[in-house]
Amino acid sequence: MRIPRRVAISVVVLAAAAVALGSSVGAAATRKAASSTPITIGASLSLSGDFSADGQAFARGYKLWAADQNKAGGLLGHPIKLDIISDASSPSQVVTNYNNLIGSQHDQLIFGPFSTLLSVPAARVAARYGYAMVGGADGGPSVFSAGLRNVFDVSIPVKQNLVTFADWIASMPAGKRPKTAAYVTSNDPFTQPQLPLAQSILQKAGVKTVLSKVFPDEVTDYTAIAGQVASAKPDLVLLGSVDVPTVSAFTQVFIQQHYSPKAFIATAGPDQGAAFVSAVHGEQSGIFVPNGWYPGYKKADSQKMVREYVAKYGGSASSVNADVAEAYSVGQVLAQAVNATHGFSQPAIIRYLKSGVTLNSVQGPVKFDQLGENLAQKTLTFQWQGNKLVQVIPTNDPGSVRPLYPKPAWK
Repeated sequence: MRIPRRVAISVVVLAAAAVALGSSVGAAATRKAASSTPITIGASLSLSGDFSADGQAFARGYKLWAADQNKAGGLLGHPIKLDIISDASSPSQVVTNYNNLIGSQHDQLIFGPFSTLLSVPAARVAARYGYAMVGGADGGPSVFSAGLRNVFDVSIPVKQNLVTFADWIASMPAGKRPKTAAYVTSNDPFTQPQLPLAQSILQKAGVKTVLSKVFPDEVTDYTAIAGQVASAKPDLVLLGSVDVPTVSAFTQVFIQQHYSPKAFIATAGPDQGAAFVSAVHGEQSGIFVPNGWYPGYKKADSQKMVREYVAKYGGSASSVNADVAEAYSVGQVLAQAVNATHGFSQPAIIRYLKSGVTLNSVQGPVKFDQLGENLAQKTLTFQWQGNKLVQVIPTNDPGSVRPLYPKPAWK
């Protein structure tokens, strides 16, 4: 029987439509399968060694961010897999690790390590492969003077850390202002650059320098150095420290020698929450620390992160240290770059991060200059008042409470 032409045409059209539909379904399935392929983000962290407390906190921050981002659909539909390995706080091991993460394992993205000391060699490895390296604790001048175009720090440049505190001291009435100051620091590239600018501000305000000392970062016994400070009896102590043990050691010597400065600020250590309180045996009240974030920061995504941290790891909000927020911010910024560039192209990500765009993080705004420094945030100063770390400077900031000055005597 002969099939009418119109019917034949209809059959052909239907058949073609069926093929097209099948192809469309197949393509959709292929796209879905492709988008479900994990994206691996590699990071080397100090899970042991000198920076282990900070490295472990960074690992928690990275993991919290990855969990939240995966709940929101991952990166461009790809679930995130973290590839975190330990560098034992060693500059040579961090080089090996990033060569492995990028060159051998071909991780699509990387996060930076902890500390300026490790970030310079890590960034050089990443630069050889053309990778962007976004970090949260690599803000030392040596990072940005190394001629690298691929490194970005979401936190405040470390050379600015003590400026807010120094300006506050300088603004005091002459009768109340400290008369003398001691400046002691490890020669670590994170701490040492912070003191000269603060010292300049304070000297111009009439605060006399009675001691200025740089000690090797491999020092483990701080008794003699802290003893020199206590013997000089300055009204003000600025300590360039990278960890809790350093501040704890100075505190114990000060107590033993019955020396209590009017003000005591340490560049790192007091921001470590419960770990710091335990290390100084409850003698934390009155000690200052500079930073760009604290657990009580009144920002919705920051407060959400703190709640999630406490739910997962226990403790209280005040026990969440700033390293967690720095690491979480790294993930936020890199995710915004991936979404804006619609892919994982390293050159595109680098160009975008250098474009002058303002990004969001739990620490506040992020806007990189051409060196990769974040110039959008201001340094805050915090102080332990009893068992709480609170924001105190700038004193006119809505989130600040009145500083304790002079520092309460040791118990």
